[in-house]
Amino acid sequence: MLPYFNTSGPCIPDKHYMLSPEHRLRHVLRLVDEEKYFTIHAGRQTGKTTMLQWLVESFNRGDMYRAVWIDVEVAREREEPIKAFRPLLRRAKRAVSRQLPEVTFPDIDELLRDPDNAIGDLLRSLSEQVDKPLVVLFDETDGLVGKAMVSFLTQLRDGYIDRRYSPFPHTVALVGQRQVRDYVLRDEDRRAVAWLGSTSPFNITAEAATLRMFTEEETGELMAQHTEKTGQRFSQEAVGHLFYLSQGHPWLINAFADQVVNRDVEDRSVEVTKEHIETAKETIITERRAHIDSLLARLREERVRRIIDPMLSGNPMPADLLDDDLSYVLGLGLLVIREGALEVANPVYREIIIRTLTYTQQVGLVSVKPAWYVKPDGALDMPKLMKAWQKFWRKDGHLAADGFHYRESGPHLMLMAFLQRIINGGGHVEREYALGRGALDLWVEFGGAKHVIEVKLRRRTDTEEDTYEQVLRYLDHVGLTEGWLVLFDMRKTPTWEDKLFIRDEHFEGKTIHVVGV
Repeated sequence: MLPYFNTSGPCIPDKHYMLSPEHRLRHVLRLVDEEKYFTIHAGRQTGKTTMLQWLVESFNRGDMYRAVWIDVEVAREREEPIKAFRPLLRRAKRAVSRQLPEVTFPDIDELLRDPDNAIGDLLRSLSEQVDKPLVVLFDETDGLVGKAMVSFLTQLRDGYIDRRYSPFPHTVALVGQRQVRDYVLRDEDRRAVAWLGSTSPFNITAEAATLRMFTEEETGELMAQHTEKTGQRFSQEAVGHLFYLSQGHPWLINAFADQVVNRDVEDRSVEVTKEHIETAKETIITERRAHIDSLLARLREERVRRIIDPMLSGNPMPADLLDDDLSYVLGLGLLVIREGALEVANPVYREIIIRTLTYTQQVGLVSVKPAWYVKPDGALDMPKLMKAWQKFWRKDGHLAADGFHYRESGPHLMLMAFLQRIINGGGHVEREYALGRGALDLWVEFGGAKHVIEVKLRRRTDTEEDTYEQVLRYLDHVGLTEGWLVLFDMRKTPTWEDKLFIRDEHFEGKTIHVVGV
Protein backbone atom coordinates (compact mmCIF):
# COMPACT_ATOMS: atom_id res chain seq x y z
CA MET A 1 0.00 0.00 0.00
CA LEU A 2 1.34 3.41 -0.97
CA PRO A 3 1.71 6.14 1.68
CA TYR A 4 -0.73 9.04 1.58
CA PHE A 5 -1.12 12.58 2.88
CA ASN A 6 -2.61 12.38 6.39
CA THR A 7 -5.40 14.75 7.48
CA SER A 8 -6.66 12.98 10.61
CA GLY A 9 -4.78 11.92 13.71
CA PRO A 10 -1.05 11.46 14.22
CA CYS A 11 1.21 10.48 11.33
CA ILE A 12 2.50 6.90 11.19
CA PRO A 13 5.81 6.07 9.46
CA ASP A 14 5.44 4.00 6.24
CA LYS A 15 1.69 4.69 6.25
CA HIS A 16 1.78 8.46 5.73
CA TYR A 17 4.03 10.91 3.97
CA MET A 18 5.83 12.62 6.83
CA LEU A 19 8.97 14.53 7.72
CA SER A 20 11.31 13.45 10.47
CA PRO A 21 10.08 15.15 13.66
CA GLU A 22 13.65 15.52 14.90
CA HIS A 23 14.22 18.78 12.99
CA ARG A 24 11.29 20.46 14.74
CA LEU A 25 12.27 19.11 18.16
CA ARG A 26 15.94 19.97 18.55
CA HIS A 27 15.15 22.58 21.21
CA VAL A 28 12.97 20.05 23.05
CA LEU A 29 15.75 17.45 23.01
CA ARG A 30 18.12 20.04 24.47
CA LEU A 31 15.70 20.82 27.29
CA VAL A 32 15.40 17.11 28.10
CA ASP A 33 19.19 16.74 28.22
CA GLU A 34 19.28 19.69 30.64
CA GLU A 35 16.73 18.00 32.97
CA LYS A 36 14.26 20.86 32.45
CA TYR A 37 10.55 20.88 33.18
CA PHE A 38 8.85 22.84 30.39
CA THR A 39 5.80 23.36 28.21
CA ILE A 40 5.29 22.62 24.53
CA HIS A 41 2.51 24.76 23.12
CA ALA A 42 1.20 24.99 19.56
CA GLY A 43 -2.10 25.48 17.72
CA ARG A 44 -4.53 22.83 16.55
CA GLN A 45 -3.45 20.17 14.06
CA THR A 46 0.19 21.25 14.04
CA GLY A 47 1.62 17.80 14.72
CA LYS A 48 1.90 17.80 18.52
CA THR A 49 0.73 14.21 18.97
CA THR A 50 2.94 12.94 16.14
CA MET A 51 5.90 14.67 17.81
CA LEU A 52 5.13 13.17 21.23
CA GLN A 53 4.78 9.65 19.89
CA TRP A 54 8.08 9.99 18.05
CA LEU A 55 9.80 11.28 21.19
CA VAL A 56 8.57 8.39 23.34
CA GLU A 57 9.47 5.76 20.74
CA SER A 58 12.88 7.34 20.15
CA PHE A 59 13.71 7.56 23.87
CA ASN A 60 12.53 4.02 24.61
CA ARG A 61 14.61 2.61 21.74
CA GLY A 62 17.71 4.46 22.93
CA ASP A 63 20.11 4.01 25.80
CA MET A 64 19.67 7.30 27.68
CA TYR A 65 16.03 7.64 28.79
CA ARG A 66 12.75 5.86 29.39
CA ALA A 67 9.62 7.75 28.43
CA VAL A 68 5.84 7.68 28.69
CA TRP A 69 3.18 9.83 27.00
CA ILE A 70 -0.06 10.36 28.96
CA ASP A 71 -3.12 12.02 27.40
CA VAL A 72 -4.88 14.25 29.97
CA GLU A 73 -7.86 14.99 27.72
CA VAL A 74 -10.10 12.66 29.77
CA ALA A 75 -9.80 14.99 32.76
CA ARG A 76 -10.87 18.09 30.81
CA GLU A 77 -13.16 20.57 32.60
CA ARG A 78 -13.38 18.48 35.82
CA GLU A 79 -12.66 20.87 38.66
CA GLU A 80 -12.47 18.51 41.65
CA PRO A 81 -9.13 16.65 41.86
CA ILE A 82 -10.61 13.22 42.62
CA LYS A 83 -13.04 13.48 39.66
CA ALA A 84 -10.29 14.65 37.31
CA PHE A 85 -7.53 12.31 38.47
CA ARG A 86 -9.47 9.02 38.40
CA PRO A 87 -9.92 8.97 34.58
CA LEU A 88 -6.45 10.48 34.19
CA LEU A 89 -4.89 7.64 36.19
CA ARG A 90 -6.81 5.04 34.22
CA ARG A 91 -5.51 6.56 31.00
CA ALA A 92 -2.00 6.66 32.51
CA LYS A 93 -2.23 2.96 33.40
CA ARG A 94 -2.98 2.04 29.78
CA ALA A 95 -0.12 4.25 28.56
CA VAL A 96 2.37 2.72 30.98
CA SER A 97 1.33 -0.83 30.05
CA ARG A 98 2.12 -0.09 26.39
CA GLN A 99 5.18 2.11 26.72
CA LEU A 100 6.80 0.79 29.92
CA PRO A 101 5.61 -2.85 30.05
CA GLU A 102 8.18 -3.84 32.67
CA VAL A 103 6.68 -1.37 35.18
CA THR A 104 4.01 -2.30 37.74
CA PHE A 105 1.34 0.40 37.95
CA PRO A 106 0.24 1.35 41.50
CA ASP A 107 -3.31 0.63 42.63
CA ILE A 108 -5.48 3.52 41.50
CA ASP A 109 -7.80 3.44 44.52
CA GLU A 110 -4.79 3.58 46.82
CA LEU A 111 -3.41 6.59 44.95
CA LEU A 112 -6.75 8.39 45.17
CA ARG A 113 -6.95 8.06 48.96
CA ASP A 114 -5.00 11.33 48.86
CA PRO A 115 -5.86 13.07 45.55
CA ASP A 116 -3.56 16.00 46.27
CA ASN A 117 -0.59 13.61 46.21
CA ALA A 118 -1.88 11.05 43.68
CA ILE A 119 -0.01 12.35 40.64
CA GLY A 120 3.20 12.89 42.58
CA ASP A 121 3.02 9.41 44.13
CA LEU A 122 2.47 7.87 40.68
CA LEU A 123 5.49 9.63 39.22
CA ARG A 124 7.67 8.60 42.17
CA SER A 125 6.62 4.98 41.72
CA LEU A 126 7.36 5.00 37.98
CA SER A 127 10.73 6.72 38.52
CA GLU A 128 11.74 4.11 41.10
CA GLN A 129 11.02 1.20 38.76
CA VAL A 130 12.77 2.29 35.55
CA ASP A 131 16.49 1.78 35.03
CA LYS A 132 17.12 5.08 33.23
CA PRO A 133 16.04 8.72 33.76
CA LEU A 134 12.30 9.03 33.17
CA VAL A 135 10.74 11.51 30.73
CA VAL A 136 6.99 12.11 31.16
CA LEU A 137 4.96 13.92 28.49
CA PHE A 138 1.48 15.07 29.57
CA ASP A 139 -0.64 15.89 26.52
CA GLU A 140 -3.66 18.26 26.44
CA THR A 141 -2.75 19.49 29.93
CA ASP A 142 -4.30 22.91 29.34
CA GLY A 143 -7.74 21.28 29.61
CA LEU A 144 -7.31 20.98 33.38
CA VAL A 145 -9.22 23.62 35.35
CA GLY A 146 -9.81 24.92 38.85
CA LYS A 147 -8.69 22.91 41.88
CA ALA A 148 -7.63 19.94 39.74
CA MET A 149 -5.28 22.12 37.70
CA VAL A 150 -3.83 23.78 40.81
CA SER A 151 -3.33 20.41 42.52
CA PHE A 152 -1.72 18.89 39.41
CA LEU A 153 0.78 21.74 38.96
CA THR A 154 1.54 21.92 42.67
CA GLN A 155 2.31 18.20 42.86
CA LEU A 156 4.70 18.51 39.93
CA ARG A 157 6.42 21.46 41.57
CA ASP A 158 6.77 19.70 44.92
CA GLY A 159 8.26 16.63 43.25
CA TYR A 160 10.61 18.76 41.18
CA ILE A 161 11.94 20.61 44.22
CA ASP A 162 12.38 17.37 46.18
CA ARG A 163 13.82 15.21 43.38
CA ARG A 164 17.38 15.38 44.75
CA TYR A 165 16.21 13.33 47.71
CA SER A 166 13.32 11.27 46.30
CA PRO A 167 12.84 9.56 42.89
CA PHE A 168 11.00 11.79 40.44
CA PRO A 169 11.05 12.21 36.64
CA HIS A 170 14.18 13.58 34.98
CA THR A 171 11.93 15.73 32.73
CA VAL A 172 8.24 16.58 32.62
CA ALA A 173 6.71 18.37 29.62
CA LEU A 174 3.20 19.80 29.61
CA VAL A 175 1.76 19.91 26.10
CA GLY A 176 -1.22 21.87 24.82
CA GLN A 177 -2.33 24.99 23.00
CA ARG A 178 -1.30 27.37 25.80
CA GLN A 179 1.64 28.07 28.07
CA VAL A 180 1.31 27.23 31.76
CA ARG A 181 0.78 30.84 32.80
CA ASP A 182 -2.33 30.88 30.59
CA TYR A 183 -3.90 27.85 32.29
CA VAL A 184 -4.73 30.04 35.26
CA LEU A 185 -7.76 32.24 34.61
CA ARG A 186 -9.41 32.79 38.01
CA ASP A 187 -8.03 35.07 40.70
CA GLU A 188 -8.21 32.40 43.39
CA ASP A 189 -6.23 30.01 41.19
CA ARG A 190 -3.64 32.70 40.49
CA ARG A 191 -3.08 33.14 44.20
CA ALA A 192 -2.73 29.38 44.68
CA VAL A 193 0.00 29.08 42.03
CA ALA A 194 1.64 32.47 42.47
CA TRP A 195 4.99 30.63 42.26
CA LEU A 196 4.50 30.29 38.47
CA GLY A 197 6.01 33.75 38.11
CA SER A 198 9.12 32.85 40.09
CA THR A 199 11.75 30.11 40.01
CA SER A 200 9.73 26.93 39.41
CA PRO A 201 9.71 23.74 37.35
CA PHE A 202 7.85 25.73 34.72
CA ASN A 203 9.92 28.85 34.31
CA ILE A 204 7.61 30.30 31.71
CA THR A 205 10.07 32.85 30.38
CA ALA A 206 13.05 30.60 29.69
CA GLU A 207 11.53 27.17 29.22
CA ALA A 208 8.38 27.43 27.09
CA ALA A 209 8.86 25.66 23.76
CA THR A 210 6.68 25.67 20.69
CA LEU A 211 6.51 23.69 17.46
CA ARG A 212 7.52 25.71 14.46
CA MET A 213 5.67 25.36 11.17
CA PHE A 214 7.18 23.66 8.13
CA THR A 215 9.54 25.70 5.99
CA GLU A 216 9.05 26.04 2.22
CA GLU A 217 11.95 23.63 1.74
CA GLU A 218 10.30 21.07 4.03
CA THR A 219 7.00 21.53 2.18
CA GLY A 220 8.82 20.65 -1.04
CA GLU A 221 10.47 17.67 0.67
CA LEU A 222 7.04 16.31 1.67
CA MET A 223 5.71 16.70 -1.88
CA ALA A 224 8.88 15.00 -3.21
CA GLN A 225 8.00 11.89 -1.20
CA HIS A 226 4.79 11.62 -3.23
CA THR A 227 6.76 12.12 -6.44
CA GLU A 228 9.20 9.38 -5.49
CA LYS A 229 6.39 6.88 -4.84
CA THR A 230 4.05 7.76 -7.74
CA GLY A 231 6.04 9.74 -10.30
CA GLN A 232 3.63 12.70 -10.06
CA ARG A 233 5.50 15.99 -9.77
CA PHE A 234 4.62 19.24 -8.01
CA SER A 235 5.87 22.27 -9.91
CA GLN A 236 8.11 24.65 -7.98
CA GLU A 237 5.40 27.31 -8.32
CA ALA A 238 2.83 24.89 -6.85
CA VAL A 239 5.04 24.17 -3.84
CA GLY A 240 5.64 27.89 -3.34
CA HIS A 241 1.90 28.66 -3.47
CA LEU A 242 1.12 25.78 -1.13
CA PHE A 243 3.59 27.15 1.38
CA TYR A 244 2.31 30.73 0.95
CA LEU A 245 -1.32 29.75 1.57
CA SER A 246 -0.55 27.50 4.54
CA GLN A 247 2.49 29.33 5.96
CA GLY A 248 3.79 25.87 6.77
CA HIS A 249 0.77 24.64 8.76
CA PRO A 250 1.08 20.82 8.63
CA TRP A 251 -2.65 20.03 8.40
CA LEU A 252 -3.28 22.58 5.66
CA ILE A 253 -0.32 21.31 3.62
CA ASN A 254 -1.53 17.73 3.86
CA ALA A 255 -5.16 18.65 3.20
CA PHE A 256 -4.34 20.62 0.05
CA ALA A 257 -2.02 17.93 -1.28
CA ASP A 258 -4.56 15.18 -0.54
CA GLN A 259 -7.32 17.11 -2.30
CA VAL A 260 -5.16 17.62 -5.39
CA VAL A 261 -3.66 14.15 -5.86
CA ASN A 262 -6.63 12.04 -4.74
CA ARG A 263 -9.52 14.05 -6.18
CA ASP A 264 -8.54 16.81 -8.59
CA VAL A 265 -5.53 15.36 -10.45
CA GLU A 266 -5.67 11.58 -10.15
CA ASP A 267 -3.67 11.08 -13.35
CA ARG A 268 -0.11 10.70 -12.04
CA SER A 269 1.37 11.80 -15.37
CA VAL A 270 -0.12 15.30 -14.87
CA GLU A 271 2.09 17.77 -13.01
CA VAL A 272 0.48 19.60 -10.08
CA THR A 273 0.43 23.37 -10.72
CA LYS A 274 -0.27 26.53 -8.76
CA GLU A 275 -3.76 26.58 -10.26
CA HIS A 276 -4.46 23.10 -8.86
CA ILE A 277 -3.42 24.28 -5.39
CA GLU A 278 -5.70 27.32 -5.68
CA THR A 279 -8.62 25.11 -6.73
CA ALA A 280 -7.97 22.81 -3.78
CA LYS A 281 -8.03 25.81 -1.46
CA GLU A 282 -11.48 26.81 -2.72
CA THR A 283 -12.79 23.28 -2.23
CA ILE A 284 -11.46 22.92 1.30
CA ILE A 285 -12.79 26.32 2.34
CA THR A 286 -16.20 25.72 0.76
CA GLU A 287 -16.57 22.26 2.29
CA ARG A 288 -15.33 23.51 5.67
CA ARG A 289 -13.28 20.42 6.43
CA ALA A 290 -13.15 19.27 10.05
CA HIS A 291 -10.12 21.27 11.21
CA ILE A 292 -11.36 24.49 9.63
CA ASP A 293 -14.91 24.04 10.90
CA SER A 294 -13.82 23.40 14.49
CA LEU A 295 -11.43 26.33 14.42
CA LEU A 296 -13.96 28.76 13.01
CA ALA A 297 -16.60 27.71 15.51
CA ARG A 298 -14.44 29.69 17.93
CA LEU A 299 -15.32 32.91 16.10
CA ARG A 300 -18.62 32.90 17.99
CA GLU A 301 -16.80 33.18 21.31
CA GLU A 302 -16.70 36.63 22.87
CA ARG A 303 -13.01 36.47 23.78
CA VAL A 304 -12.16 35.75 20.12
CA ARG A 305 -14.50 38.46 18.81
CA ARG A 306 -12.85 41.06 21.04
CA ILE A 307 -9.59 40.60 19.13
CA ILE A 308 -10.73 39.78 15.58
CA ASP A 309 -13.32 42.59 15.41
CA PRO A 310 -10.83 45.50 15.75
CA MET A 311 -8.43 43.72 13.37
CA LEU A 312 -11.09 43.69 10.66
CA SER A 313 -11.80 47.39 11.08
CA GLY A 314 -8.13 48.33 11.56
CA ASN A 315 -8.71 49.79 15.01
CA PRO A 316 -6.47 49.37 18.08
CA MET A 317 -7.11 46.68 20.68
CA PRO A 318 -9.71 47.61 23.30
CA ALA A 319 -8.07 49.12 26.38
CA ASP A 320 -9.66 46.54 28.70
CA LEU A 321 -8.56 43.50 26.68
CA LEU A 322 -7.19 40.74 28.91
CA ASP A 323 -3.86 39.04 28.22
CA ASP A 324 -5.71 35.76 28.70
CA ASP A 325 -7.93 36.51 25.68
CA LEU A 326 -4.94 37.19 23.46
CA SER A 327 -3.10 34.10 24.70
CA TYR A 328 -6.21 32.02 24.08
CA VAL A 329 -6.54 33.15 20.45
CA LEU A 330 -2.82 32.69 19.83
CA GLY A 331 -3.10 29.20 21.31
CA LEU A 332 -5.89 28.33 18.90
CA GLY A 333 -3.50 29.10 16.05
CA LEU A 334 -5.85 31.66 14.46
CA LEU A 335 -3.35 34.47 15.00
CA VAL A 336 0.41 34.72 15.29
CA ILE A 337 2.85 37.44 16.28
CA ARG A 338 5.32 38.21 13.48
CA GLU A 339 7.97 40.88 13.91
CA GLY A 340 6.08 42.20 16.93
CA ALA A 341 2.75 42.58 15.08
CA LEU A 342 -0.40 40.53 15.52
CA GLU A 343 -1.49 38.85 12.27
CA VAL A 344 -3.87 36.17 11.07
CA ALA A 345 -1.77 33.01 10.92
CA ASN A 346 -2.00 32.40 7.17
CA PRO A 347 -3.87 33.51 4.02
CA VAL A 348 -6.29 30.57 4.27
CA TYR A 349 -7.43 31.57 7.76
CA ARG A 350 -7.54 35.20 6.63
CA GLU A 351 -10.03 34.30 3.95
CA ILE A 352 -12.17 31.81 5.81
CA ILE A 353 -12.63 34.15 8.78
CA ILE A 354 -14.29 36.64 6.46
CA ARG A 355 -16.26 34.05 4.52
CA THR A 356 -17.58 32.53 7.72
CA LEU A 357 -18.65 35.86 9.19
CA THR A 358 -20.33 36.98 5.95
CA TYR A 359 -21.84 33.70 4.74
CA THR A 360 -25.42 34.42 5.84
CA GLN A 361 -25.34 37.87 4.26
CA GLN A 362 -23.90 36.47 1.01
CA VAL A 363 -26.65 33.89 0.52
CA GLY A 364 -29.21 36.56 1.37
CA LEU A 365 -28.14 38.72 -1.57
CA VAL A 366 -30.38 36.85 -4.00
CA SER A 367 -31.24 39.98 -5.98
CA VAL A 368 -27.58 40.66 -6.78
CA LYS A 369 -26.64 38.96 -10.06
CA PRO A 370 -22.88 38.72 -10.71
CA ALA A 371 -23.34 38.76 -14.50
CA TRP A 372 -24.70 42.32 -14.33
CA TYR A 373 -21.25 43.66 -13.46
CA VAL A 374 -19.17 41.88 -16.10
CA LYS A 375 -18.35 43.66 -19.36
CA PRO A 376 -18.61 41.85 -22.73
CA ASP A 377 -14.81 41.38 -22.72
CA GLY A 378 -14.99 39.56 -19.35
CA ALA A 379 -13.61 42.47 -17.29
CA LEU A 380 -15.23 43.66 -14.08
CA ASP A 381 -17.24 46.88 -14.44
CA MET A 382 -16.04 48.56 -11.24
CA PRO A 383 -17.95 51.88 -11.63
CA LYS A 384 -21.21 50.00 -12.15
CA LEU A 385 -20.45 47.69 -9.24
CA MET A 386 -19.72 50.59 -6.89
CA LYS A 387 -22.91 52.43 -7.85
CA ALA A 388 -24.86 49.25 -7.13
CA TRP A 389 -23.07 48.95 -3.79
CA GLN A 390 -24.10 52.51 -2.85
CA LYS A 391 -27.71 51.75 -3.73
CA PHE A 392 -27.66 48.53 -1.73
CA TRP A 393 -25.99 50.15 1.28
CA ARG A 394 -28.57 52.92 1.44
CA LYS A 395 -31.56 50.59 1.09
CA ASP A 396 -30.61 47.50 3.09
CA GLY A 397 -26.89 47.25 3.79
CA HIS A 398 -26.56 49.77 6.62
CA LEU A 399 -29.35 48.01 8.51
CA ALA A 400 -27.94 44.53 7.89
CA ALA A 401 -24.51 45.66 9.08
CA ASP A 402 -25.98 46.40 12.51
CA GLY A 403 -26.94 42.73 12.79
CA PHE A 404 -23.37 41.41 12.75
CA HIS A 405 -22.10 39.98 16.03
CA TYR A 406 -18.88 41.76 15.03
CA ARG A 407 -20.41 45.21 15.41
CA GLU A 408 -17.26 47.30 15.09
CA SER A 409 -16.45 45.83 11.67
CA GLY A 410 -20.07 45.51 10.46
CA PRO A 411 -19.70 47.94 7.50
CA HIS A 412 -16.49 46.23 6.34
CA LEU A 413 -18.09 42.80 6.56
CA MET A 414 -21.16 43.95 4.64
CA LEU A 415 -19.02 45.27 1.79
CA MET A 416 -17.03 42.04 1.70
CA ALA A 417 -20.23 39.98 1.60
CA PHE A 418 -21.41 42.06 -1.36
CA LEU A 419 -18.07 41.73 -3.18
CA GLN A 420 -17.81 38.00 -2.50
CA ARG A 421 -21.28 37.50 -3.95
CA ILE A 422 -20.24 39.31 -7.15
CA ILE A 423 -16.78 37.79 -7.48
CA ASN A 424 -17.64 34.13 -6.68
CA GLY A 425 -16.79 31.88 -9.60
CA GLY A 426 -15.05 34.54 -11.68
CA GLY A 427 -12.16 35.67 -9.49
CA HIS A 428 -11.19 36.11 -5.88
CA VAL A 429 -10.84 38.69 -3.13
CA GLU A 430 -7.64 39.11 -1.09
CA ARG A 431 -7.82 40.83 2.28
CA GLU A 432 -5.15 42.39 4.46
CA TYR A 433 -6.23 43.50 7.91
CA ALA A 434 -4.24 44.43 10.97
CA LEU A 435 -4.63 46.25 14.27
CA GLY A 436 -4.14 49.99 14.39
CA ARG A 437 -4.10 50.75 10.65
CA GLY A 438 -7.53 52.30 10.78
CA ALA A 439 -8.41 50.76 7.42
CA LEU A 440 -8.96 47.48 5.58
CA ASP A 441 -7.03 46.68 2.41
CA LEU A 442 -8.69 44.59 -0.30
CA TRP A 443 -7.80 43.70 -3.79
CA VAL A 444 -10.09 42.00 -6.26
CA GLU A 445 -8.71 39.85 -9.06
CA PHE A 446 -11.18 39.27 -11.86
CA GLY A 447 -10.77 38.58 -15.55
CA GLY A 448 -7.00 38.86 -15.30
CA ALA A 449 -7.11 42.37 -13.81
CA LYS A 450 -6.54 43.58 -10.24
CA HIS A 451 -8.59 46.25 -8.48
CA VAL A 452 -7.40 47.76 -5.18
CA ILE A 453 -10.00 48.81 -2.60
CA GLU A 454 -9.31 50.53 0.71
CA VAL A 455 -12.10 50.68 3.29
CA LYS A 456 -12.26 53.44 5.88
CA LEU A 457 -14.76 54.60 8.50
CA ARG A 458 -15.22 58.35 8.57
CA ARG A 459 -15.86 59.70 12.05
CA ARG A 460 -14.31 63.18 11.69
CA THR A 461 -13.72 65.71 8.93
CA ASP A 462 -10.05 64.94 8.32
CA THR A 463 -10.46 61.17 7.77
CA GLU A 464 -10.66 61.39 4.00
CA GLU A 465 -7.45 63.38 3.59
CA ASP A 466 -5.60 61.17 6.07
CA THR A 467 -6.53 58.09 4.08
CA TYR A 468 -5.18 59.20 0.69
CA GLU A 469 -1.58 58.56 1.76
CA GLN A 470 -2.47 55.04 2.89
CA VAL A 471 -4.14 54.28 -0.44
CA LEU A 472 -1.16 55.62 -2.39
CA ARG A 473 1.22 53.43 -0.38
CA TYR A 474 -0.99 50.43 -1.05
CA LEU A 475 -1.03 51.18 -4.78
CA ASP A 476 2.76 51.37 -4.76
CA HIS A 477 2.87 48.06 -2.88
CA VAL A 478 0.82 46.21 -5.53
CA GLY A 479 2.23 48.14 -8.50
CA LEU A 480 -0.99 49.84 -9.68
CA THR A 481 -1.79 53.45 -10.57
CA GLU A 482 -5.54 53.33 -9.91
CA GLY A 483 -7.53 52.31 -6.85
CA TRP A 484 -10.79 52.72 -4.94
CA LEU A 485 -11.48 54.21 -1.53
CA VAL A 486 -14.81 53.22 0.07
CA LEU A 487 -15.53 55.80 2.77
CA PHE A 488 -18.24 54.91 5.28
CA ASP A 489 -19.58 58.11 6.81
CA MET A 490 -20.44 57.20 10.40
CA ARG A 491 -21.36 60.73 11.44
CA LYS A 492 -24.97 61.37 12.46
CA THR A 493 -25.57 64.75 10.82
CA PRO A 494 -24.92 64.27 7.05
CA THR A 495 -27.90 63.31 4.89
CA TRP A 496 -27.83 60.41 2.42
CA GLU A 497 -27.46 62.97 -0.38
CA ASP A 498 -24.30 64.25 1.29
CA LYS A 499 -22.93 60.78 2.01
CA LEU A 500 -23.42 59.19 -1.40
CA PHE A 501 -20.93 60.35 -4.03
CA ILE A 502 -18.24 59.08 -6.38
CA ARG A 503 -15.39 61.36 -7.39
CA ASP A 504 -11.79 61.07 -8.54
CA GLU A 505 -8.72 62.40 -6.79
CA HIS A 506 -5.36 62.56 -8.58
CA PHE A 507 -1.98 62.33 -6.87
CA GLU A 508 1.48 61.87 -8.37
CA GLY A 509 0.21 60.16 -11.50
CA LYS A 510 -2.21 57.94 -9.56
CA THR A 511 -6.01 58.07 -9.42
CA ILE A 512 -8.12 57.31 -6.35
CA HIS A 513 -11.84 56.78 -6.99
CA VAL A 514 -13.53 57.88 -3.75
CA VAL A 515 -16.86 56.18 -3.05
CA GLY A 516 -18.89 57.78 -0.28
CA VAL A 517 -21.52 55.74 1.55
